[in-house]
Amino acid sequence: MKKWIAIIATLGLLGCFLYANQQWLHLTKYAITLKKLPKEMDGLKIVQISDLHHAEFGHEQSKLIEKVKNEKPDMIVITGDLVDRYHYDLDQSLEAVEGFVKIAPVYYVNGNHEVSLNDVPQITKLLKDIGVHVLENQTVSYYRNGAAIDIIGIDDPLNGKETAQMLNEALVGTDTETFRLLLAHRPEYYQDYVNAGIDLTFNGHAHGGQIRIPGIGGLVDHQMNLFPTHIEGIERQDQLTQVISRGLGNSRVNIRLFNPPEIVVATLHSEK
Repeated sequence: MKKWIAIIATLGLLGCFLYANQQWLHLTKYAITLKKLPKEMDGLKIVQISDLHHAEFGHEQSKLIEKVKNEKPDMIVITGDLVDRYHYDLDQSLEAVEGFVKIAPVYYVNGNHEVSLNDVPQITKLLKDIGVHVLENQTVSYYRNGAAIDIIGIDDPLNGKETAQMLNEALVGTDTETFRLLLAHRPEYYQDYVNAGIDLTFNGHAHGGQIRIPGIGGLVDHQMNLFPTHIEGIERQDQLTQVISRGLGNSRVNIRLFNPPEIVVATLHSEK
């Protein structure tokens, strides 16, 4: 009898541990100093949401929305895979976005899951209807204290276009002297971002390795690659600073291990 009690207790603890790994919302905060950032933008706070997939955090995403609201961001960026092609529930994802637009301006780019669903027009229409700035290979200006920066958004290359081509389209008519903030789903194309003169980019896609080893990092990513690279944190190459989110959800395999769902909070500072 004692043996069975011990087994049940162990299984219960294991279940609680696995559940916590999927549901404990973790805030990762960065203070990033950037050379070209106008002094008027000093202190700009950006919350990044990435790879929500089919994850749910509280009734109508209330826990996720509350976490974001408490950070008082100046803008919220969503870097793709808002939905999941294997468990498609757009309404559930929109519950989160409807909460975000009440907090700060929201900017969004597609990920590979949106593209693979062949439903991009419907997804982007609904997002625009609730007030989201959907960026499809284009640039918009963001103003603060009389200064401006460019916010560039590109689609996922699963749509058939090369990343460099999409960047060229998005940057037509822009000034190379203006600070360039890029939203793109995939971090592995960082060299294209460098070549395009991007100063700061927010990415996701790799889920932080999905299964992580404490003290070592990602063991395997969502595509079953061992010891993947460009999966989380801050990376720098030439003038580029790249912020990579571990994301919030999963696809196909609903397991995150030593890898809690991540909300990125980046506060930008100017050297000027």
